[in-house]
Amino acid sequence: MSLVFDDPEPQIGDENVPAPPAIASRPLAIGSVPIPSRFFLAPMAGFTSLAFRVAVRELGGLGLATTDLVNARSLIENRTRSREIAETNEHDRPVAIQIYGHDPREMIEAAKRVVDLGATIVDINMGCPVRKVVRSGGGSALLCDSGGAARLVEGIVAAVNVPVTVKTRLGWDDESPTAPELARALERVGVAALIVHGRTRAQGFKGRVNRIGIAGVVDAVESMPVIGNGDVRSLADAARMFIESRCAAISIGRGALADPFFFRRLSNWAQTGDPGPEPTFDERVNVMERCFRGLVELRGEKIACLQFRKLIKWYYHFTHMPKPIYLSMINMANVATFDRALVSIRAAGPSRPLVSGSKLHVPVPSGPIDKW
Repeated sequence: MSLVFDDPEPQIGDENVPAPPAIASRPLAIGSVPIPSRFFLAPMAGFTSLAFRVAVRELGGLGLATTDLVNARSLIENRTRSREIAETNEHDRPVAIQIYGHDPREMIEAAKRVVDLGATIVDINMGCPVRKVVRSGGGSALLCDSGGAARLVEGIVAAVNVPVTVKTRLGWDDESPTAPELARALERVGVAALIVHGRTRAQGFKGRVNRIGIAGVVDAVESMPVIGNGDVRSLADAARMFIESRCAAISIGRGALADPFFFRRLSNWAQTGDPGPEPTFDERVNVMERCFRGLVELRGEKIACLQFRKLIKWYYHFTHMPKPIYLSMINMANVATFDRALVSIRAAGPSRPLVSGSKLHVPVPSGPIDKW
């Protein structure tokens, strides 16, 4: 079974609105937890902070959000950064807190801790391709031992009173498409849902997402919901994912960074067939401000500015703010710099016509996967 697509896939812009598949508007639950929509925010290290998650939720349409992945041992040791990653509040529901590791005792203890911190769902990472995660025996490394991975998860399922989900990939490489076997093993030990990124670990983010590969995982299980993930940036992409993979829901990562209003438009489309209007320039600037103010409230001025710098390029593409203003924000060190830039952005307006969907610029990680 080939897992890599080399031929280019035609892009369909949102101006050609496809009919939503019937499943898109049906009720969904993960275990005993009702999920308000079938469109999820995927975890992205360094990006999906509590401030970003709350800002996106306020726009509407989001079903489930997942935190950045957090190291189980670091969480047990109560390290500051791990506590920050796992932080949630009453405005951030339902939420999955994602943990990674390979030691069963540490993973069980970490799972209990995130439940105490407010996790609606415990999510286990078996898909991260980054070297430091894999080298520790976590993330994609668990794809190489379905039996061991299932035993690890079985202990976690027995130890917590909330649903347990798993995020994974199609396999380690093109010659090892282990996700169907892993899915069957995980369903047997009580996993409530499986999120599958439609690439192998060896691919990283190269090539096209393999929706047929995700369909093979759907076929491998009896009733466990399988959530499709990868390259969903437009309504047409969402329709393809539902139809070709036959997934139960869609998890969206970089597409949500590129357009935080994407969930609102997807939910409207699923319910009515009409995504509604695209966000205005003022709305786009407002959500950027909401995210920054949220970071300041949570982390203080210095850390908020450092963390927001990672997001500025995304907001630059999303708002089409004038480039000189964007450049003035790259190294911002205080709230005053942001406030001055915000005034200038609102006064100047977009430097070129606003776009959304598949027309948005979505940068992806690059370089040799073994160097990540």
